Amino acid sequence: MSEKKITLIVGATTNPSRYAYSAAQLFYEKGVEFIPIGIKSGQVFGKKILDLREKPPLGEIHTITLYIGPQNQGEWIDYLISLKPQRIIFNPGTENMEFAQKAKNEGIEVLFACNLVMLSTGQF
Repeated sequence: MSEKKITLIVGATTNPSRYAYSAAQLFYEKGVEFIPIGIKSGQVFGKKILDLREKPPLGEIHTITLYIGPQNQGEWIDYLISLKPQRIIFNPGTENMEFAQKAKNEGIEVLFACNLVMLSTGQF
């Protein structure tokens, strides 16, 4: 197992006014390895946004950070848990108790936190 800690940004977008974009920018600036995934196409900081609808096989995901609201998470929950991340971060507005409990049942750490704050304060 490699030491790389790859973060999956769920809900990635090329729109600079969205928090998912700000998170990608901060990850990029701080040298945090990340993979953007969502239903929007395009690139963020040189990385192609993967199509969430294709549920691409991904390995060695350390952290999943959510930028899609609970009303849009349902069809992706089992896929995201199947990636076996060590933790899932529910950013403000993405809190989903059912998803969180499913993740905990699989031994995944669950945080209700803000990536931008965590990165800015060295808690990531």
